[in-house]
Amino acid sequence: MVAELIMEASNILRKRVNDDTSIPHSGNMSEASAQSSNQAYFRSQEYYIHHESFKLFVGSWNVGGVRPPDNLNLDKLLNTEDTMADIYVLGFQEIVPLNAGNILATENSDVSVKWNSLIKAALNKRTPAEDTLQKTEIGESQRIYPLRTQSSTKSNATDYKCIISKQMVGIYITIWARTELHQYINNLGVSCVGCGILGRLGNKGSVSVRFCLHETSFCFVCSHLASGGKEGDERHRNADAAHILARTLFLPEPLRHLPRKILDHDRVIWLGDLNYRIHLPEDTTRSLVKNKEWSLLLENDQLIAEMNKGRAFEEWHEELIEFAPTYKYDQNSDDYYGSGQKIKVKRMRAPAWCDRIIWFGKGLKQIQYNRVESRLSDHRPVYARFTAYVEVSKLPGMQSSALSS
Repeated sequence: MVAELIMEASNILRKRVNDDTSIPHSGNMSEASAQSSNQAYFRSQEYYIHHESFKLFVGSWNVGGVRPPDNLNLDKLLNTEDTMADIYVLGFQEIVPLNAGNILATENSDVSVKWNSLIKAALNKRTPAEDTLQKTEIGESQRIYPLRTQSSTKSNATDYKCIISKQMVGIYITIWARTELHQYINNLGVSCVGCGILGRLGNKGSVSVRFCLHETSFCFVCSHLASGGKEGDERHRNADAAHILARTLFLPEPLRHLPRKILDHDRVIWLGDLNYRIHLPEDTTRSLVKNKEWSLLLENDQLIAEMNKGRAFEEWHEELIEFAPTYKYDQNSDDYYGSGQKIKVKRMRAPAWCDRIIWFGKGLKQIQYNRVESRLSDHRPVYARFTAYVEVSKLPGMQSSALSS
């Protein structure tokens, strides 16, 4: 690939410069002139390493085990009426019901193929019937789609292809990129961590995906953390997050010093049903939600409190929430669960911002954070838009790969 050749050339050039500075020069060239020549050579090499910006869309949705209907329109979820992004990252939780049979089987090819079909239709404005995804790809432990090269068939700038997808029980992540970017994407990998039953099964946990865009590494963590609305249940969620950070490990790449842990990557985004609740009496929470008192509710949000106290996601960032809690709704309704009940239901679920998108480190600028109105499940989807800054090695005469910066 072009990006790999550039990276290798950069390493060779740097090595030559370093070797030259440590080996005595012979001939008529003085030591001072040799050093000056080396410095000028190094500066000319660095001149072609610069930053480009790319538009990144990240969405998360707990679909409550509901299979998507054939006519499900994902235009609002993907915000396709707005400016199209360069890369789309979609994370789902509970794409299958979390029953014993599904928990013991890590993948369900029919459901994941269906979601990818609908995503492809929305991004490329084609009908799902035109999809011909091969189910043989779905059964692989790590599913990486072939990347299109410059010699491939021409397509317009809105043509997107899936670069990688992975499912663990109900957790599913799928990443799509403009076709023109595929030649600059490499080193794809996945790592799954189960935190559910017995602390290992995949009814809870994470699926993490990493890749490099040019010389910048990205890691996306799609997770479903421990549930529960009782006091102290947030500690279980904190423990799940800590286990995911500790146990996520990407396979090494031969001859490449690539990051293997989540926080070692250049750009890191965590999305999913984190399940943190609002630490207030249920009646108080419902009253504040009814009056849209978001700031008072957020003062008692468990995730924000745990982050501020350094007990979970220390030094991570989240944009200000200015939308209603995303959980829990009555099925096929805009009413929160239990709000229309005259008789108190057996297991109450107070509204909460369970579904979140947070990020770590530098090089990311969040420009939007919102929810989407869909009655498919008892959760509302959330999405975030970012500008991602990427380090690019550029040889003389090469055209920029930034499509929408």
